[in-house]
Amino acid sequence: QVQLVESGGGLVQPGGSLRLSCLASGTIFSMATMGWYRQAPGKQRELVATITITTNTYYADSVKGRFTISRDNAKNTVYLQMTSLRPEDTAVYYCNEQYLNKIYWGQGTQVTVSS
Repeated sequence: QVQLVESGGGLVQPGGSLRLSCLASGTIFSMATMGWYRQAPGKQRELVATITITTNTYYADSVKGRFTISRDNAKNTVYLQMTSLRPEDTAVYYCNEQYLNKIYWGQGTQVTVSS
């Protein structure tokens, strides 16, 4: 059974930082492309960042230079380091795994950027 469990969300002031973590189980993590998506109220889910098995990364334009995705295969964990957070970054953040042509999702973690 594949499971993705996110953690690290919360309330942060504008300009602050948070680090999200996603612990994966049930697949060979080192063979999976991992990603982070987010969904704000009333909006569609959007891609934030991805990292491949060779650690190639992709970022949405809106987070380039502020967010960093990374992975630790020994811990089956993918991270999203978020800095210079803005109110428009407020959303539920979802971990995503692409493994053997299947896609899996975590349950999401809320990030709220507000003063």
